[in-house]
Order: sequence, then structure tokens, then C-alpha cells
Amino acid sequence: MRTVDGARLEGGGQLVRTAVALAALGAEPVTIEHVRAGREAPGLHPQHVAAVRAVAGCCGAEVEGLERGSDRLVFSPGPLRRADQRVEIGTAGGIALVLQAWLPVALEAGGAVTVVGGTEVPLGPTIDFADRVLLPFLRAHGGEIRLDLRQRGYVPRGGGEVRVEVEPGRLRPIDAGRAENGSGAVSAAANLPRHVVERQLAAARGALEPAIGPLGTAEMDLRSGPSTGSSVTCWDGLRAGSALGRRGHPAEAVGREAADALLAELRLPGEVDRHLADQLLVYLARHGGAFTATACTRHAVTLLWLLEEFGYAIEHGPSPSGGEQFAA
Repeated sequence: MRTVDGARLEGGGQLVRTAVALAALGAEPVTIEHVRAGREAPGLHPQHVAAVRAVAGCCGAEVEGLERGSDRLVFSPGPLRRADQRVEIGTAGGIALVLQAWLPVALEAGGAVTVVGGTEVPLGPTIDFADRVLLPFLRAHGGEIRLDLRQRGYVPRGGGEVRVEVEPGRLRPIDAGRAENGSGAVSAAANLPRHVVERQLAAARGALEPAIGPLGTAEMDLRSGPSTGSSVTCWDGLRAGSALGRRGHPAEAVGREAADALLAELRLPGEVDRHLADQLLVYLARHGGAFTATACTRHAVTLLWLLEEFGYAIEHGPSPSGGEQFAA
């Protein structure tokens, strides 16, 4: 049984999600101690519980300590298997973060998952980032993945619903040059007037197009639903930026904030942005290859340590062409 210190380095939920995914992929039990011990609200939160359940469903794992607030988790996987699951976070916790744990396992086992929670949440990737940047990258490497965004969900009520279906296979070695992703922006809202999504999108385009040219995709997604909120996600190739609306914050400011986040990444050398790099490290460890990123985040440093704990060696350091290089 491998034991992992859940408070090491960044010590957050990504360490938990990745540790159980690696345990499932390697058919190796793991104990995670001191879960999120250094955080303001330590222990497992609902979105972490949901992520572990999703991975457990791919391998029939026996799990101890899988409850809110738990500071110790024992995850004992069985053989990988195809499964069709429904996982309800129970809060507006990030659906994209649950998928972050589930996808590396499902890509090897096959299966489907329907996750209910938040599609756009603070401090996490939006579902549009997953749909328009991460999944196209994985498809370019051989992943057969379909995503159905059935409902958007915002803080605090959540209620978003996303279904993802995956066919089993093995990805080709990671090479950012395989993925030609174009540029675009999605302005989304639920239970708000149409002019909100129009103004968000216009502001994002006004900030981006003088710098990168006409966007290849410019979409508005206005829905009714169980929760109220808005968001903008924009991308150019394998770099992205996003922003969330909030009460009293002008729609134009949301669009500009998303555009500014993307432009900040575009000013730096590297093939992928820092947030995509964090999510690619597991695939790099499993399938080999190399890529350069705009930066090496604390999340990435934590994952490099965790991957080494599980026997995966990834070389990293400054790239001769600029940015941070990762290779396996």
C-alpha cells in the first residue's frame, strides 16, 4: 500500500484527484493522509468526494474515509472496467475538476459519466475550457470523447449537468503540434437578459481581435436553469482565459477580464498555457512525449512530485526556445 502526504507542497484537491487516478491506472492501493491539511477548510469537500467516486466506478474500488471533512482516504482499486455512472456533487463544486480525475482512467477503460454540480466556478476551469481546449487536445492524440453540456450551473446553487462518453484506447505520445485548435470565445449565462451575453462577447472580441485577428468561433449560450450566473471563456490555440460574472459587475468587465487573461498567456513563450499544462502531466506520464508551457505552477510542481512517487519520471526545466519544458 502506497502512502501519500496530502498536505505536501500545494496540498489541495488536485493531489487527491490525481493520486486516486494513478492508483486506479496502476492497480495499486493508496492511502492519502493529512488531506488538504494546510487549507482554510481542510479535509475532503463534496467535489473531491465526487471525483473519487467517479474514479472508483471505473475500477470497482473499495474506499475508506470517503466523506465530507475526512482527512484520510484509503483507495483500493480493482481491475479497470467500462462503467456508466451518474455522480452528483451536491453543491456547485466544479464539474470540470471531477472530469479531471475521471478522464485519464476512462480513456483507458472506456465508459461514461454524468456529473451534476457547477459548470463555471471560482478558482477552477470552466466547462468551456474543458470542451474547447482540453478535449480537442486529447482528441488530436487519439482520444474518442464526446461531451454533452446539458445544463449550466453557477455558484451557489449549482445544478449544472454534463455527460461525457469515452471509448477505450491509448493516446499517442503528447505533442502540442498535433493540436490545431483555432481561436474563439463563448459567452454564457443562465437566467439573465440576452444583452448580458451580447455585451460580454462584444467586450471580449473588442479586446482580443486587434491583437490576434478575427475569432474563428464567437458563440453565445443563454439558458434558463436552476442557478443564475454568467461567464466568458476565450482561447487561441492551446491557451485560454476565463472570467465569471458577479452581482454588480458590468458584463463588459467580464468579457475584458477573460480576454486579458488570455492575452497575458499569449505574451509568454510556450506551446500551452499554465493551466492546460497542469492537466496534461498525467497523460504525459502515461503516454510519453513532450510539450512546453508558459509557466510551471505550484500545482505542476506538486504533480511532478506525486508522479515520481508513483514511479513516473518527467524531466522539466527552462526550454531553449522559451517557456517551461516537460518531457517523458
